[in-house]
Formats: sequence, C-alpha cells, structure tokens
Amino acid sequence: MPARVVRAIEQQREQGEILTSWVQAGIVAILALLYVVAPSTSPADADFRPVPWALGVYGAFTLFRLQRAHARRLTPALGAISVIVDFTVLMVTIWSFHLQYGQPAAFYLKAPTFAYVFIFIALRALSFSPGYVVLAGATAAIGWLALLGYALGTPGGMELVTRDYVAYMTSARILIGGEVDKIISILVVTGLLAVGAARGRALLEKSVAEQAAVTQLARFFSPDVAETLLGADELLRPGEGKSRQAAAMFVDLRGFTRIAATLAPRKLIKLLGEYQRIVVPAVQRHRGTIVTFLGDGVMVTFGAVRPNESFAADAMRCADEVVAELTDWCERCRASGVELPGIGIGIESGTVTCGAIGGEGRLEYAVIGDPVNRAAKLQDHTKVEGVRALTTEETYKRALAQGYPARDSVELRRMREVAGIVGRVDVAVLANAA
Repeated sequence: MPARVVRAIEQQREQGEILTSWVQAGIVAILALLYVVAPSTSPADADFRPVPWALGVYGAFTLFRLQRAHARRLTPALGAISVIVDFTVLMVTIWSFHLQYGQPAAFYLKAPTFAYVFIFIALRALSFSPGYVVLAGATAAIGWLALLGYALGTPGGMELVTRDYVAYMTSARILIGGEVDKIISILVVTGLLAVGAARGRALLEKSVAEQAAVTQLARFFSPDVAETLLGADELLRPGEGKSRQAAAMFVDLRGFTRIAATLAPRKLIKLLGEYQRIVVPAVQRHRGTIVTFLGDGVMVTFGAVRPNESFAADAMRCADEVVAELTDWCERCRASGVELPGIGIGIESGTVTCGAIGGEGRLEYAVIGDPVNRAAKLQDHTKVEGVRALTTEETYKRALAQGYPARDSVELRRMREVAGIVGRVDVAVLANAA
C-alpha cells in the first residue's frame, strides 16, 4: 500500500490503542470502587489481601500504558507485554483466593472472576490486531491450565477430582471436564474474535485506501464526480448512464489564446491558476460540479452528477458571482499590465445524460445532451451579442420558478440566430458588457 495509506492505518491503530487503554483504566476504576463499597467476604483475621495489591499494580501499569498510547509510543512489543501483564495479574489474583480464604487450591477454580478472561480477550479486538487477540487467548488458556495443574499438584489435590457435577458445584472438588470446557471456551472465543479483528482490519485498510483514493481523485475530478465513481453500487461501464434534469454552464476567458502566446510559461500557469481559483470555489458554493477544464474554459453542471431541485437557479446565482469576481480580477490584471478582454458564460437547462464513456482501458465520466451543446453555443454567442453571460428565456423562467430573484437588469432578446442551434432562440442577457 502507498505510504500515505499505511500512515493513515497506523493512526487508526494508535487511536484503537488509546481507546483500549481508557477501557482498561475504566475497568480498574470499577473494580476498585466495587472493592471499596462491597462488604468483605473474607475472614476478618485474614493476613493476606491480594486484591488491593493487584489493583494497585495493574492500575499503575494501566496509567503507564495510557501515557504511552497518548504519546503515540506504544510499540508492538509493549502492546504484547501489556497483554501478558493483564492476564498475569488476573491469574495471580485468582490463584491467591485460596490463600485469602484458607481453602484448598481447587477453591479458586470456582471464582467468578474467571469471566474477566473474556473481557480482556475482547478488549484486544479494539486495536484491530488479530495477533493481540490470539496472544491474549493463548495466554489466558495457558494461565488457566497452569492454575488447574497447580490445584491438582498440591497435596491432596488429586483426591479432590470428581465426576459428580453436583459435588463439583457445591464443594472444592475438581471436575476435569468442566475445566477443560473453560479452556475450550477461551480458545473458541479467541478464534472468533481473532477472525472478527482480522476482518475488521481488512475493512479498515480498504476504507482508508478508498478514502485516500477519494482525496486523490478530488484533486483531479470534482468531489461530486469522485464520490459518484467510488460510491457506485457496481463498476461503471461505458454505455450506461442516467437521465436527469439539470443545467449546464460554460465559462470562457476571452483572449486567453492570444495572451498565452505572449506570456512566459510560469506567468501563464499562474494566470490560469488565479482564474480557476476564482471559478472553482464559486461553483462549489452553488452546488455545481466541474465536469472538465477546457484550457481557459470550464464546463460546469448543476443537478447532473448530484441531483437537486434548484439546478437552474443555482446556475444563475453562480453566474452572477463568477461575473462579478472575474470582472474585478480582469481589472486587476489590466492594472498589472495583462490585458484580458473579458469573459463569456452560457447557460442552458433540460434533460442530460450522465455516465461513463470511452473503452474499458480508458473511461471518462461525462455529462452529455442537448442542453450541454446549447450552453456551449450560447457561450460563443455572447461575443455576437456583446455581453458577458447569456441563457435562454426558458431556462431563465425555470430559474425564477426555482427561487432565483427577478432582476430588472436582465434583458430578453428574441428570435436570435445562434450558430450551431437550429431555429431562432429567445435569449436572456444576465450580464451586459462591462
């Protein structure tokens, strides 16, 4: 995987370790609270009380682990040591119960504290690391097997072995099968959680990789197009498309070809960058999608890639903002010695088709249809009319119906001959020449 993806996954792992540390701290706090408020069941004259010592040691280690996790310095080795410490403290605590209560060693095999084994194993799944889960389960199984072996190895331990379940449950007897069942349960739960952690990690890696791809795609495509490509239920195939009601807008920087022949490459790219840094944010603010850059031209759609009910009104508002900002920019360019004749914007709306075009080896997401062609022709026609922004009367009325405010400055010009469009067109001038 690319280094940036590996770094992102590592950040997720570190956050998981922080969460694990806080959960451990919460467990210590709860156990300490229960120990303080719960009535003691051990003999009053018991000299050895291991729980406070175990909680103290475990609490100190948990705080150390928490500090390392927040400092992003919790290494895999320290994580493994943490797993072993968890179960060592737990097993030693359980082992000490027979001393605290003055009972045979088999007594601790009945301790309900055994249930914490599964909590500590499940806790390791938070780090999306199946290795930690397996280590936790193996340590727990070995620890319980050691406790069973110790109970059997003490003087008189073998004499406590029974096959009577009732005797096992009501006394300090040892049922070998019951203890083996516990170990099997530990191993089964460990296996299931390890598989779950592995699947979760695979999904995490896939999600991070796709998010990184979205970020990269957004630098070359509109974010809307990138999300459409990655969010498609099936792979997009050439020849498949969707029809939508939308608006298309073409923005052109007039005289740019002539200026390009006179400027140094660096100044030319800088000028083009300034122009695009004005147009792109304006388009995004009005829910538009930049389909492609055409040198000094920009093709924009509203409601095509991401459907909305005010596509025509959004296009008009965007055109107003772009005209105002580019007009100011052109004036600043002239003041600095770069003569820009002006801009041209054409807008049309209607039914468009969105989909992938090209071959399987080279696809392009495109928005096509008569409104797109007509918008391009209207942009060219702004030169004939001597205006900066032009649309059809029909699209203008549609924008008004969608909430675009009527303006006295909008001029209707009827029965215009627009090159490339069959028949005469009634046009609406959104912005006259400066």
